[in-house]
Amino acid sequence: MTVYLENECGAQFPFDCEDIANRVVEAALDEVNCPYEAEVSVLVTSEEEIRRINREQRGIDAATDVLSFPMTEYPGPAKFGFLEREQADCFHPDSGELMLGDIVLCADRVFSQAEEYGHSVLREYAFLIAHSMLHLVGYDHMTDGDAHIMEEKQEAVLQKLHITRN
Repeated sequence: MTVYLENECGAQFPFDCEDIANRVVEAALDEVNCPYEAEVSVLVTSEEEIRRINREQRGIDAATDVLSFPMTEYPGPAKFGFLEREQADCFHPDSGELMLGDIVLCADRVFSQAEEYGHSVLREYAFLIAHSMLHLVGYDHMTDGDAHIMEEKQEAVLQKLHITRN
């Protein structure tokens, strides 16, 4: 597993961002039974930059907490079976790892939402990465049922890592 982390805004977190990102990505891949070694890129940026990216990529002129840009469209959540047959270009040519895509995380929102929800900055950071990882493998929250499944999986990832709400 490879996680490329860039903190372009220089945000200072009270924990090792790279270590937590690696642990959350690995736990999320385990939770969805990903049969491949995988790679993901995580960009930590400012509210202004995530707003620009959201506007340019999604046509939404607003800041958000996290954006997910999957490399592949899945036929269903965590349905990996089709990859080797149909999507050979989604595997890194050198490492052979499944290229999942990009996560863009807003540092400003990590801090403000942690305060708003009454939990630690660590919990919010880990939660947003777990949430985004599920999007990268085909989960969404467009219906109540899908949202419930995502919430359960996110919580399972965080519980496995002992990252609780307190």
